[in-house]
Amino acid sequence: MKQRSPTLEGFRAVFQQPAVPLAEIAWRWTFGVAAIFLLGISLLEYFDTLPVSVNDILLLRSRQPFLIARAINHIFHGSAFRFAAAAIILLTALAIGWAIIAALGRAATVRGLLDYFSIRNLNIPSGNGSHAVESKPTLRSLVGLNLLRVVLTLATAIAGVGAAILAGFASAPADTQPGLVFLLFMPLVLLVWLLWSVLNWFLSLASLFLIEQNNDILGAISAAVDLCRARMGPVLSVGFWFFLAHVCALVVATTIAAFPLAFVRVLPAGVVLGGVLLVMLLYFAVADFLYVGRLAAYLCIIEQPDSPPEPVVTMQPISPVGTDSHRSPVQPASEDDILSDIPLRGPAPQPS
Repeated sequence: MKQRSPTLEGFRAVFQQPAVPLAEIAWRWTFGVAAIFLLGISLLEYFDTLPVSVNDILLLRSRQPFLIARAINHIFHGSAFRFAAAAIILLTALAIGWAIIAALGRAATVRGLLDYFSIRNLNIPSGNGSHAVESKPTLRSLVGLNLLRVVLTLATAIAGVGAAILAGFASAPADTQPGLVFLLFMPLVLLVWLLWSVLNWFLSLASLFLIEQNNDILGAISAAVDLCRARMGPVLSVGFWFFLAHVCALVVATTIAAFPLAFVRVLPAGVVLGGVLLVMLLYFAVADFLYVGRLAAYLCIIEQPDSPPEPVVTMQPISPVGTDSHRSPVQPASEDDILSDIPLRGPAPQPS
């Protein structure tokens, strides 16, 4: 029997179960709005604590770049430590909150996909239906996995700063070469980004095994690696098609967003900004739908067997030619008949 296409199953799951991607959008956008609100309030409170004297106001209103820069330097003088401490506390709280909320959201969306596949596998014999739908996801392991992703992102940011410092060594203070620094910086940043993308993708895939098979963190990561080694073709195919769909959505969104910007001199600024913001929100919604579809495709790969089951052929006994229809069939030999010295009972052989 022909196996199901994981890519088609991912798109089918998104369209037949729209509540699952809507739940993904709900928890992602809720956290995003809360994070932006907290960051904005923190910045406003920080700006409110900065001392601004009458002289600083006069320098800011002078419209002279040198005087304005001097006033800004005087205003922010001595507040760098306070700003860094507030940023560290706020980012740490946001990281912990994201790890918890993402664990709850991922558990809800993956359980919804597993319920969808459990119902679908009842009607399609190619699915093995071996996932642990009844097992509860380990929330602590999901939070730990998300914190590991946060640490990976922080390490990537530090590596990006290190790449900038390393590329800056190629330019001497006496003979500055910004072009050479840029040519050295871009490959290093690209390499760091690729490493982060691959590792983050493995951790994202491991969350499926945490919920589907109720593994621990190391077991889920090992299962994700084993899946890529055993089913490399389907995994790469799913990633390619969903990446292509994501690129098409980005191109369409960019093209649509160009129309309000073309009327920036005719329409009010609020209308143009609102149109661009609406297009951005629609693009983010489509991106979340595609992300859930890719997770559904990976779940389809996990649940499908390596090869389709072979049909079992049963052979019916063929009666010999020329026998009478009223003759009694041959009785199967029992264990006592085989072990005894009495000849087996059966019809007498016919002479040729």
